[in-house]
Amino acid sequence: MQARIVSKLSEKADFSERIVNGFRRAIHEALQYVGRTAPNPPVGCAILDEQGDILTVAAHHQAGALHAEALALQQCKALGVWDKICDVIVTLEPCNHTGRTPPCSEALLKTPAKRIWIGVKDPNPYVAGAGHIRLHEGGKEVILLDEQSSEIAQYWHQQCVDLLAPFTKFMLEQKSWITVKQAMNMAGSMVPPKGQKTFTSQKSLTLAHQLRRGTEAIITGVNTIKMDIPSFTVRHVPDHPDVTRLLVICSQAKEKLEDALSEHYIKQAKTNGFSLLLCNDLERLPELLYAHKVMWAMVEAGPVLLQEFRQRQLWDEWLTIRQQAQGEDDVNIISKHSASPTRQLLSDAHFHIEKEDLCSLVS
Repeated sequence: MQARIVSKLSEKADFSERIVNGFRRAIHEALQYVGRTAPNPPVGCAILDEQGDILTVAAHHQAGALHAEALALQQCKALGVWDKICDVIVTLEPCNHTGRTPPCSEALLKTPAKRIWIGVKDPNPYVAGAGHIRLHEGGKEVILLDEQSSEIAQYWHQQCVDLLAPFTKFMLEQKSWITVKQAMNMAGSMVPPKGQKTFTSQKSLTLAHQLRRGTEAIITGVNTIKMDIPSFTVRHVPDHPDVTRLLVICSQAKEKLEDALSEHYIKQAKTNGFSLLLCNDLERLPELLYAHKVMWAMVEAGPVLLQEFRQRQLWDEWLTIRQQAQGEDDVNIISKHSASPTRQLLSDAHFHIEKEDLCSLVS
């Protein structure tokens, strides 16, 4: 009964341009911390006044830190605009349980907010629905975007679904989201010209490094390391401070890490903020990633290993960057799902890339 009442309330919601802007700002803020929040999801929150003007925007920064809603409310107090709180826009359903931080649902109930706009329900099967039901029971009007009939509401619901996709798979399937990045020249070869490490444009390099920044693990092959000696560091965009990523080295040989790689490379990788893991069995890779609390991993490897990923269907998205004779590289994203976090991450307005020009999503 309670869920149906919430649904009826949502159908009456006025999805104005001010609310659209609130979701746009909340998602943009959350995207700045993708790659740092695991095992928590990236979440953004925008708070509006009665006129629809934004009072503050916040995001969850990392596990153990304040959730997006709690930080936004703290900012409202600091700015002296607490009494002006009217609409709270959040990309993910507020939590209703106590973990490292108190429940956001209870914090929101103590505010003068009239409406709580929720981009997507919490996919965690143990807590799903508890947040929005508690808010409704506490007297707040709750608008769930997936229960809105308008196209604009469904559009922004999908943006929130994209943002949350790795966390959703992590919670429901106990598996990491794996994105393969493949760069090719005009002839379809992955081998760059002699003396060069890449043939893609500066814009494509920026995209690739933004994706690195947004993932918690890099997967590669032992031969790629021996031939190219790649650092896998984030260099073309600012990286998260003090972040540690997992570097998974795939090898068919039943050898130890110290036998597969030089002592110098291992030491340098650790200096660059990586913890290293050798994987001798690709079929166990999803299990290994989940055990290390990796929500989103990126594959950067040679054609032999990529073929293995393709044949074994060990991927969720496939990002292809193909060099063109003139102009910018062609960038295409194929997703096996109805969501695409890569599309969302690389389409962030901070990098001035339009979705329509960037990729083609194939479900």
